[in-house]
Amino acid sequence: MPEITIQAADGSGSFSAYLAMPKQVPAGAVVMIQEIFGVNHAMRSLSDWVADMGFIAICPDLFWRQEPGIQLTDGSKEEWDRAFALMNGFDQRKGIEDLKATLAAVRTMPGCNGKAGTMGFCLGGRLAFMMATDSDADCNISYYGVGIDGLLEGVGRIRNPLLMHIAELDKFVPEEARRKILAGVGGNGQVAAHVYPGVDHAFARMGGHSWDGRAATIANGRTAELLAKCLG
Repeated sequence: MPEITIQAADGSGSFSAYLAMPKQVPAGAVVMIQEIFGVNHAMRSLSDWVADMGFIAICPDLFWRQEPGIQLTDGSKEEWDRAFALMNGFDQRKGIEDLKATLAAVRTMPGCNGKAGTMGFCLGGRLAFMMATDSDADCNISYYGVGIDGLLEGVGRIRNPLLMHIAELDKFVPEEARRKILAGVGGNGQVAAHVYPGVDHAFARMGGHSWDGRAATIANGRTAELLAKCLG
């Protein structure tokens, strides 16, 4: 599948995005939001999966301001260290600007029906939550987002459906933080938060260290239902 180039909204340059097209158009679009490992094989495979469900999938390179084209795995300490360094150097507000630029670009792309949502994993799960509070995406899906307990002041701004997949044993989200998140989103009828028992962070990354087939299948089924409902 090709990559396309998107202009940054702040005029500082442009960034690439992996594009996966469905067999039939017009179709809704999903902005796929990377983990801390960049637009790697896992994110491209997930984008292909979304396209196979009948949606346009586009996955922008959010680390381009630090180093374009990052593709890491969770297979070695060196890659983990590099990924955390990139995450720590990442300007999340600029990342949201880039995601909004991607959302706008894909909505006007030939073949898109004008509807577009987001789906993010890990760091991307956090950014999907931020897109729910601060963008007009038609829906947003957060897989094991990190640090969301610090973003709960924005819950009242969520106007479109947000689906949250939360790992009960997430090593990056302690039980206290999880309880705070569930209490914080509970009053907004647009938010559906599901906790998956007995699984760790990244339970839906096929081939990853914490893959869990049952939890991933259930979560992905809920994802597919929401995308079909919101994006056509």
